[in-house]
Amino acid sequence: LTGAQDGSVRMFEWGHAQQITCFRSGGNSRVTRMRFNYQGNKFGIVDADGYISLYQTNWKCCPLTGTSPKPYLTWQCHNKTANDFVFISSSSLIATAGLSSDNRNICLWDTLVSPTNSLVHAFTCHDSGATVLAYAPKHQLLISGGRKGFACVIDLRQKQQQQLLQSHDSPVKAIAVDPTEEYFVTGSAE
Repeated sequence: LTGAQDGSVRMFEWGHAQQITCFRSGGNSRVTRMRFNYQGNKFGIVDADGYISLYQTNWKCCPLTGTSPKPYLTWQCHNKTANDFVFISSSSLIATAGLSSDNRNICLWDTLVSPTNSLVHAFTCHDSGATVLAYAPKHQLLISGGRKGFACVIDLRQKQQQQLLQSHDSPVKAIAVDPTEEYFVTGSAE
């Protein structure tokens, strides 16, 4: 799956020289992150306009009908920009990272309810915007990075911030959690 500066999203398959389908054409907002869910049957994209779109990966039905695959869910999760997201456990709960004017820069969303009621909880641990997310499922922890170099650890069971660490002097661009969930590593723009 590829996402581009022009907003297009294309799917490729090993052994095929060309794309196998185009989920979103150019002319849309810049794609900032794409992720598959753990089962591989869904994926999502977030973009620079603050929107998240979720798709089923059953794209093979579309060439038969001649239509482009459409997202089964699209909503604006941040009113300035969305930078990252992660699927939480069953894939119906999603966490997003971005920048909103009201400082709701880390949000939990329930995709099974109506968009007006889908915001489960919002966190304000990055006042200048959240840039990246990682999820530690065994411990039910969400780890976020921000524009000012801070990493925030959120306990999803209690829906509260556990720690705020100054990990860098520049924006956090990457977070990785080890398989045993004993450590996490952050990478910065510098």
